[in-house]
Amino acid sequence: MLRRTVLITLDGCGVGALPDASAYGDAGANTLAHVAACCGGLNLPRLAALGLGNIAPLAGVASTLRPTGGYGRMLEASAGKDSTTGHWEIAGLIQKQPFPTYPRGFPDDIMAAIRQAIGIEPLGNIAASGTEILRSLGEEHVRSGRPIVYTSVDSVFQIAAHEQVIPVEKLYEICRTVRSLLDPYRISRVIARPFVGHGAETFRRTLRRRDYSLPPNGITLLDRLVEAGLEVFGVGKTSDLFAGRGISRSYKSRNNAEGMERTLEALKDLKRGLVFSNLVDFDMIYGHRLDGTGFGRALECFDAWLPRLQAALGPKDLMIVTADHGCDPTTPGTDHTRESVPLLCWHPGLEKGLSLGIRESFADVAATLAELYGLNWENGRSFAHSLY
Repeated sequence: MLRRTVLITLDGCGVGALPDASAYGDAGANTLAHVAACCGGLNLPRLAALGLGNIAPLAGVASTLRPTGGYGRMLEASAGKDSTTGHWEIAGLIQKQPFPTYPRGFPDDIMAAIRQAIGIEPLGNIAASGTEILRSLGEEHVRSGRPIVYTSVDSVFQIAAHEQVIPVEKLYEICRTVRSLLDPYRISRVIARPFVGHGAETFRRTLRRRDYSLPPNGITLLDRLVEAGLEVFGVGKTSDLFAGRGISRSYKSRNNAEGMERTLEALKDLKRGLVFSNLVDFDMIYGHRLDGTGFGRALECFDAWLPRLQAALGPKDLMIVTADHGCDPTTPGTDHTRESVPLLCWHPGLEKGLSLGIRESFADVAATLAELYGLNWENGRSFAHSLY
């Protein structure tokens, strides 16, 4: 029976537009293929060996006749294209209704309740990118002390504040208050966005972002694992995305480099259960900022780190690498893209790799892990028999 699983989400690393992508404005999106083209090819020998080049054509990443891993592609069954939806579906919880979005800003009733709760009138209340909002409103925020509120095409209520104007812990307190007010509206995430700098051209967000998510609206695999006496360790923003539910211990990280180290630390601490890691830089630093070259270099750093993880896994352990959505830096706009995601699986006893095909839902990961841990589960279709 399975002892430990490391499930890594490469945030934003989609592999091609879903059939309904045009309804989301994402026709033609293909994050990894376009990143590879931006870089003139990617050097990903470990991911290629697992079968990444067999999933989709990627410049520099060859397909292989003898892959060492199980490889495939997963389609999103849920409505939406945000991190919460993607992670919940990986954990077996499918959303039939998308989270609400507010491209024209939040309505008066929401803003009135927030003004009353925090005792100050926010700035902004518009849809904008993080860098754009700091250039346009950062100096006014510093002068007035009023927090900046903004959103995007995703279901997010973001609050930005200069660390010397509103201390980070105070910003977190404001976000917790706002989170409690927004639960009835099903807004997916409230995000604290601290920043520093001395003027519009030097303002930059710091690594002390924090996400406050709506609690899952149903049972997830994480809940079932914990109920069964197993441990679930969340790395990076994983715990935040599940509002802490089904998480035995959280290992916070500020970037990919920390996230990879914390994944190894969590694995060392884990006796039996799941390490669920989110590596956020692909999405947060490169995809949203339209930096295809930086995105590619971050993928190569992850690839170079993989042997350390594989060396730490024993005969009763399993590694799964996937993603939660796309974030194509070459498409119009700066937001997530509605894409299929890669699926790569490996364990030390896997004699030869094989195709896992096109999976109809991210929930197939939850179904597979449930079977391997001997748990009852409903959503998704297990591919455990292909791995063992």
